[in-house]
Amino acid sequence: MGFTIGGIREIRSGARRRGRHPECTAIAEFTGLWGWDVVPGAHVIAGACSCGRPCRTPGAHPLAHFPHLPAGATLDEVTALWSTLPDAPAMLPVGRAFDVIEVAEPAGRRALSRLERMGLPLGPVTATPDGRAHFFVAPGAATSLPDLLYRMGWDDPTALDLRGLGRGAYITAPPSDRAGLGPVTWLRAPDLDSATKPPAARLLLGTLAYVAHRSRA
Repeated sequence: MGFTIGGIREIRSGARRRGRHPECTAIAEFTGLWGWDVVPGAHVIAGACSCGRPCRTPGAHPLAHFPHLPAGATLDEVTALWSTLPDAPAMLPVGRAFDVIEVAEPAGRRALSRLERMGLPLGPVTATPDGRAHFFVAPGAATSLPDLLYRMGWDDPTALDLRGLGRGAYITAPPSDRAGLGPVTWLRAPDLDSATKPPAARLLLGTLAYVAHRSRA
């Protein structure tokens, strides 16, 4: 990984000195400290998607024809790309460093509190302005999710309003705007352990499914 904690402090102070967009600093932390790839996304302008085409997810998809910033990209590399796309949200490709379990935000908040009380290992967790919570888990979870739930006694993930996001999916990263609705926020911010080694889905799934079921009931 590219940066130390001290290095991140230097990045932040350097960004202030040089007047860089503050979002560039967050993106450089994603690539340099947490080891995540990042890609610029489309945003909403006057209710329409900046991609210029009719799309099903305006302001919530990657921009075509722009490169991914790979894990390890520097602040200068981030700034060079985002200076050409100052309004682009930062999006994270799922299925590389992590998969995601998505639930309704109220259920996610209750499950997060329960998991923390139980002392279980946790990865980062985000909340989106459209009312979803994203739990970062180890890669490969999305494909095994239905089988894991079945073995735990849950037949239908859709009935729980719970789904796995894996390779090919993208999520909006804090503090970027999603779909013109407002910023994505951290319910549990990344740290060196949880970002680079997110927990296995099976450690969280029982609690997430139970709380999601209770919430829907």
